[in-house]
Amino acid sequence: MHAFLLAAGKGSRISKNIPEVPKSTLDVGGIHLILRTVEMLEKNGIGCTIVVGYKHQVIEDILKDTNVEIIYNPFFDVTNSIGSLYLAKDSINEEDIIIANADVFWYQDILDLLLSANEDVVMLSDKRRVQDGDYFFGTENGIIKRYGKNLTFDERDCEYVGIAKIKSCFVPVFKNQLIKMVSNQEHNVWWENVLYSLTEKENIYALDVNELFWAEVDFIEDYKRILDYVKSNYRLENDALKRL
Repeated sequence: MHAFLLAAGKGSRISKNIPEVPKSTLDVGGIHLILRTVEMLEKNGIGCTIVVGYKHQVIEDILKDTNVEIIYNPFFDVTNSIGSLYLAKDSINEEDIIIANADVFWYQDILDLLLSANEDVVMLSDKRRVQDGDYFFGTENGIIKRYGKNLTFDERDCEYVGIAKIKSCFVPVFKNQLIKMVSNQEHNVWWENVLYSLTEKENIYALDVNELFWAEVDFIEDYKRILDYVKSNYRLENDALKRL
């Protein structure tokens, strides 16, 4: 299995509230968020490819002692995350892959849940955040049928977490669609749009996180929520977070 972490964006929505660094490098209890994720994945035997862009030297320095592959997206300010993943396409082989936005804070229990999924494609979701989430899914029998920021309350039943797993049998379909979309100049959309574009023909499943803690750092409130959680639960953290 291999993981791809997308860390090229600037994070404009939170940038005015934090130092001028990639939001994936924010401190979460004595360790940078992206380093924490990489260490968790590596402890599970999962290699990582990181696509960087904005202030890439900061991330590269933080990860200098890890075994990650780093790919630089020089077009980070004009492409969206699909462009970053496209630049990593040569590292997408026919093995199970995890793709995650690098600004997501998640625990081993969520990784365990993801690894245990039997479906060919799963995108993590949270049924608790139907009203105040950021990007929503509407599902039928667990299969994603609707997606978007502006789904009505009747159309949505969960929020997208920012993490997906694709089994090796589906990787060629996914990779071919990725290449096709970018070749058609669809480079200003999220990487997840590759999966969304396949929903009419393929079953893309939403996997609920079962009330486990996670947070994607889009706004300063998200970051504060992470810090509060880490402070109150530090004894449950892995060895890296025991640096507190």
